[in-house]
Amino acid sequence: MPATTPITQDVRAIPRNLPEDGRANLVGQTRKCLLETLIAAGTPERQARMRVGQIWQWIYHWGARDFAAMTNLAKDYRAMLADRFEIAVPELVSRHVSDDGTRKYLVRIAGGHEVEVVYIPETDRGTLCISSQVGCTLTCSFCHTGTQKLVRNLTAGEIVGQIMLARDDLNEWPEPGEGTGARPRLISNIVLMGMGEPLYNFDAVRDAMQIAMDGEGISLSRRRITLSTSGVVPEIARTAEEIGCLLAVSFHATTDEVRNRLVPINKRWNIAELLDALRAYPKLSNSERITFEYVMLKGVNDSDQDARRLVKLIQGIPAKINLIPFNEWPGAPYLRSDRERIEAFAHIVYQAGYASPIRTPRGEDIMAACGQLKSATERGRRSNAQIAAQSRS
Repeated sequence: MPATTPITQDVRAIPRNLPEDGRANLVGQTRKCLLETLIAAGTPERQARMRVGQIWQWIYHWGARDFAAMTNLAKDYRAMLADRFEIAVPELVSRHVSDDGTRKYLVRIAGGHEVEVVYIPETDRGTLCISSQVGCTLTCSFCHTGTQKLVRNLTAGEIVGQIMLARDDLNEWPEPGEGTGARPRLISNIVLMGMGEPLYNFDAVRDAMQIAMDGEGISLSRRRITLSTSGVVPEIARTAEEIGCLLAVSFHATTDEVRNRLVPINKRWNIAELLDALRAYPKLSNSERITFEYVMLKGVNDSDQDARRLVKLIQGIPAKINLIPFNEWPGAPYLRSDRERIEAFAHIVYQAGYASPIRTPRGEDIMAACGQLKSATERGRRSNAQIAAQSRS
């Protein structure tokens, strides 16, 4: 397969999440919401409780998009469902495949807005990086996504729909009759590390992840889902209680002065406030440890002194530190730290007793690496000078 692969006609036929004919989309409805929806459509409550489980399995276990395929439902009931509802995921606009196998999808949602989704295959797992907002409100100066203004939050259906769309492309849905484990699980992990700040869209993210974790559908363990936040402190405890997934924090600096510049949300909730919230998270969510994400910027945050401050700051928090070589993008105001500097930083962290893996950049050739995501319609609308000016403010 060539490094850049245009979308094929059969994929374009996937239904769009656009209720142009007034039918309500069932994708993204929690079990409780789906029950209420069926009752409102005239299904007796006792029968509706059984129908919820049947429809749920067809949508999220088998990947059905046509009510006619739901053969354990009566024909007239299937006709009623088709008349009132749809099973729709976002539209796949384009797919690019990196030399290393990483896939980047440009996805169109209601209103014509676009987000990007990335699938990263590895020897022991397949990780899908999904988005929670169109654009981002945080304006982190090293992040390409942060140069795109926030347009709107995604719905729960648009979030879980990204998982379903990727499973379509990877041909991961089981065939009716296939037993559990009959085919390899290509998407084994989900990371909410795409476009947007997930904790600024909490309700939709929670509902989508509860759908993804449901054992009768997509069935991903909460330990296979990682939510990345830049530090929305009031929502961290709520994440532990209502989602319970693993947590990653975009940390990136060891002083408030530098973090204010790199991650402006720090001006609202500083490092001390963030760390106080993080200390309680593993216990509240029964998670083993928190991941601290630390992008390595040459001459900015990569000194030995930074490494020593970092391990002192997180002392007492079960943690690992992911060191991320900066993924450059057009107009970026920073440079990637030298490999020797990153390794020296990692050694100090490791000697302090913390795992400090250096992330291997994936999908750089198709702008799919960490911090590079930006929808095609927004990419390039701002000049390099504008981007650089924002980073200095």
